[in-house]
Amino acid sequence: MSTKEINELLREVGHGHLGCALDGHPYVVPMHYYFDEPAIYIFTTVGMKTKYMDVNPEVCLQVEDVNNLKHWRSVTVMGRAEHITEQADIDRVMEFVKTHNPALSPAINRTWIDAWGRAEEMALYQVHPSEMAGRTTDGISSKE
Repeated sequence: MSTKEINELLREVGHGHLGCALDGHPYVVPMHYYFDEPAIYIFTTVGMKTKYMDVNPEVCLQVEDVNNLKHWRSVTVMGRAEHITEQADIDRVMEFVKTHNPALSPAINRTWIDAWGRAEEMALYQVHPSEMAGRTTDGISSKE
């Protein structure tokens, strides 16, 4: 896939699998993301994935679009996750996130109680891609 095709897939899909590792233990979790070329933003709750990323910011995001076994596209993005903590940056990124997912607004808030009564704290990360590779049923290509 060309860089243009990779970026188009990242813009179109909006969800994939985030891989991270801590002390040799991998962790992969389904994840929604927001693509603003070249940045990828992750708006999530604090938990195991945020613990892993805070200690080891090297991550991998895998995104796919599968129509059937003969027609599919897949992109892998390697990069560094940066925990966004400055309020001005949080506000700027959250505006971008809300325009791409209006269902989050006006209910967005930093903490809520989940179905089990646990407090959920929000976290925002920017993934800075260092390598992207795309593959389709038509072939493979990669960009560093």
